[in-house]
Amino acid sequence: MTRHRLFWPAAALVALLLGNVAVSPRFFAIEIRDGHLYGNVIDILRNGAPLILVAVGMTLVVATRGIDLSVGAVVAVSGGMACVQLGSTSVVLAVAMALGLCLVLGAWNGWLVAGLKIQPIVATLILMVAGRGLAQLITGGQIVTVSSAPFLAIAGGYLLTLPLSFLIAMAVFALTSLVVRRTALGLLLESVGGNPEASRLSGLRSGRLIWLCYVFSALCAGIAGLIISSNVTGADGNNAGLWMELDAILAVVIGGTQLTGGRFSLGGTVIGALLIQTLTTTVYALGIPSQETLLFKAVVVTAVCLVQSPAFRAKLVRRRRRPEPPASLPAPEKKVEVAS
Repeated sequence: MTRHRLFWPAAALVALLLGNVAVSPRFFAIEIRDGHLYGNVIDILRNGAPLILVAVGMTLVVATRGIDLSVGAVVAVSGGMACVQLGSTSVVLAVAMALGLCLVLGAWNGWLVAGLKIQPIVATLILMVAGRGLAQLITGGQIVTVSSAPFLAIAGGYLLTLPLSFLIAMAVFALTSLVVRRTALGLLLESVGGNPEASRLSGLRSGRLIWLCYVFSALCAGIAGLIISSNVTGADGNNAGLWMELDAILAVVIGGTQLTGGRFSLGGTVIGALLIQTLTTTVYALGIPSQETLLFKAVVVTAVCLVQSPAFRAKLVRRRRRPEPPASLPAPEKKVEVAS
């Protein structure tokens, strides 16, 4: 069981949740208020939805041996476009325009990586910087507030007593898992990331797959941007989604997907995203000062990564099983010959 790729991420998540119970015995308490579930666990699911979405898109990009540093900027662009357009159009049209712009940004990243063969970290770094400027341009450098009830329901609404934002994230996760695991797409992505040269020699058009992954990553980031702007009832082009790309990459790695490409785990990514969100909730519950928050999270994440490392676990096992040095043997007796 311990060899399963999801065991250690799941064990770390469970341990973190149990640690919260030690601090707050009613941590798992769930109540029904105003017709929906209410509690700490529900808050983790609701607040973790944007990160789950971004991390799912990032997983496919990482599987192709790439990286997308622009997802945080795309989150800001999506929220800014939707909130600005809500002043003159309907919610459906505003959401469609925001997601359409995100698709264009994803296509731009994919063209730079798959078409021009620019290193993914450099190609997406361009949009990471330029995207913030585009978000500021869209919002006019101001924080745009909204009061549309249908739009605010994206993050604040509930369906079947569960947060609507979490259900949206789970729908995207389920649809993505269905496509990549029930079709040949998943194997093709792993082939492109695991051995690009062999994929090219076998006639696989890897450029199209890589381009598609970056488009999908931007789409997931766009949906996350809508949830975040709905949650805060406004758009902040400067701070929305700030450094979110780092949390997404961390969730992917914690979930068992290697940055070198190849095999990936969407389920592990969701567990990793929930672990990071649980860690954030733990920081607030413990009342850790803001100046120490990042250090605390870094220590916990480092411990989780070490536990997941097979080499680290093997060293611990070898130390425990190190044999004791053998006891010194008595020196052999010298035979004295007597001359006859």
